[in-house]
Amino acid sequence: MKLAILSREPKLYSTMRLVEAAERRGHEAVVIDHLHCNLVLEKGSPGIIYQGKHLKGFDAIIPRIGASVTFYGCAVVRQFEMMKVRTAVESQAIVRSRDKLRSMQILSRAGVGMPKTAFTNYSDEVVEMIKQVGGAPVIIKLLEGTQGLGVVLAETEKAAQSVIEAFHNLKARIIVQEFIAESKGADLRAFVVNGQVVGAMKRQGKEGEFRSNLHRGGSGNLVKLTRAEKAAALLATKALGLGIAGVDMLQSKRGPLVLEVNSSPGLEGIEKATGLDIADKIIEYTEQLTKKHKAKIASKHPAHQPDSQSDVPAV
Repeated sequence: MKLAILSREPKLYSTMRLVEAAERRGHEAVVIDHLHCNLVLEKGSPGIIYQGKHLKGFDAIIPRIGASVTFYGCAVVRQFEMMKVRTAVESQAIVRSRDKLRSMQILSRAGVGMPKTAFTNYSDEVVEMIKQVGGAPVIIKLLEGTQGLGVVLAETEKAAQSVIEAFHNLKARIIVQEFIAESKGADLRAFVVNGQVVGAMKRQGKEGEFRSNLHRGGSGNLVKLTRAEKAAALLATKALGLGIAGVDMLQSKRGPLVLEVNSSPGLEGIEKATGLDIADKIIEYTEQLTKKHKAKIASKHPAHQPDSQSDVPAV
C-alpha cells in the first residue's frame, strides 16, 4: 500500500509514529504538506500537484489537518476523495467536528450526554444566557479555539457578563457552557479507531488550572473506562462520521458528558500514558478501508486492473 500522510510537520511525534507504523507493516509512507498542494479541477479529471509533480498511485491517505487550516486542508482531502483515494477520515467529518456549534447540535440530536450549552447571535440577553446553563460559574469558549486556547472560566455572574459582552463587542463567536465542578479539573480522552476504543487516559490540569489539556501543562495517565463512558465515546464518534477520533469527556454526577470530538487527535499523550501502539491501530484500520475500497471498485469494474505503481515518481 502506498500511503500519504497529510501533515505540515514531518518531525511531529504523531506524523513520525504513523510513518514508522506503516513502514513496519510493509507499506510505503509519504508525508505531504497539504498547504503546498495545488488542486487542479477539470471535467472528469481532478488532480493534485505537489512539488511540481502530479500525485498519483496512492492507495490511501491519513489526514492530520490542524484546526487553523481546516478549510484548505479539507479541500485537499476532498480532492483525494474525488480521485478515488481512500481516506482514513473523510473531509465532511472533519468539517463537522471542527465547527463546535454544529458538532454539538449533531451530538445533541444523537442523544449524547453533554454539558448544558447556549449560543446566541450577539444577543443583549446575556443574563438569561447564563441562567440557561445553570448560572455562574460558567465556561465561555471561542468557537474557533483549540488545545485549551480561547476557553475562559467565569466564576461569578458579573465576570461572565463582562467576558461575554467583551467577546460580543469583538464580534467573536462563542458558546457558554455549564461548569462541571465535580470533574475537578480533569477529563477523559478516549481514542477511537474503527468503532472501538483502543486507548484511554485521564488528563488532570495542573494545580489551579481548570483546563486539563496536555498543551496547558496537564498530565495524562492510563484509565479504564466504564461501560457508559465507552458507549458515549462510540456514540459521539459515530454521530460525526469519524473513523478515527479523540473524544474528550467529563465525569459528572449524571454520567459522562462529551466536551469535544477531535478528528486529528495527537498520539504522543495517549501512547505515552497508556503504553499502547495507537499508530499501528490506525494503519491497520487504513489497510482494511483500502481493501474494502479496492474490492468495491473491482466488483463494479471486473476488467479493471490497478495501475502499476513502479513508475510513480517519488514525492
